[in-house]
Amino acid sequence: MKKVFIDGETGTTGLQVRDRLVNHPNISIISIDPAKKRDVEEKRRLMKEADVTVLCLPDDAAKDSVVLAKEEGCRILDASSVHRVADGWVYGLPELDVTQRAKIKDAQFVSNPGCYPTGAILLLKPLVEAGLLPASGDYSINAISGYSGGGNALIDRYENTDNAPIFGAYGLTFNHKHLPEIKTWSGINKAPIFVPSVGSFSQGMLTFLPIQLKGEVTMAQLQAKLADVYATDSFVKVNDFNAVEDAAAPFLTPHGLENTNLVELSVLSGPDNQSGVLVAKLDNLGKGASGAAVQNLNIMLGFAEETAVNL
Repeated sequence: MKKVFIDGETGTTGLQVRDRLVNHPNISIISIDPAKKRDVEEKRRLMKEADVTVLCLPDDAAKDSVVLAKEEGCRILDASSVHRVADGWVYGLPELDVTQRAKIKDAQFVSNPGCYPTGAILLLKPLVEAGLLPASGDYSINAISGYSGGGNALIDRYENTDNAPIFGAYGLTFNHKHLPEIKTWSGINKAPIFVPSVGSFSQGMLTFLPIQLKGEVTMAQLQAKLADVYATDSFVKVNDFNAVEDAAAPFLTPHGLENTNLVELSVLSGPDNQSGVLVAKLDNLGKGASGAAVQNLNIMLGFAEETAVNL
């Protein structure tokens, strides 16, 4: 048995990590006394006892906990956004390329990906790397997430008040904290225009990447490349070209993957096969947060990736 300490287990991500790990046959959870959750020495003691500490904390608090971990030589999986492009950290997206799992397995410090970047990177990275999309292109990303991605305050607004919007776009200063992560790990030369939004549903996410191709590359080729790259990945499914789940409407919804660690990628084309949209669908609390964290823990500790990743 391996021991895992969840620093911040009462938050949305922490609770879902815990709910998954209670069913893990090879991991036991060690918890901090709620009365001591801000006790630095108690945190230090638990970090030293744990094989891996998972940080499910606000960004500033995560920085403080990392200082303790470095002092004690502890292993960390950080679910905050502060270390996703930081030196000395391994990016915790196992599907990034063929070398990433080995890097995660051997790392002391792993940063869990953001929910929006997960879909965007899985779409962009292999296509840019193959030369099918230009690294120097001007990209825009539109996305919608369930309100659970906004943390306890937004959850409370949606579930306990009458003043939550059915749909609301945000990040309209265009400096969203996910932009460096998307740019760095997608392999593009400049940050995309990114417009995230929230809807009046708890879980689920759609990320849209409009595409206008030039030259001889077709949208069908993009789909074929994605299907080839992710053919052996357990948690990434590439849908058939131009497949829409509800063809009668037709509707593409953010629903159906709740409480799973799955991502579905779609390529939808116009009649010219030169324009259309790339789409990633996932659970913002699954592959977008807690499911991905458990997948990374499994890799770090030498267990099968699929163990306890779904609720």
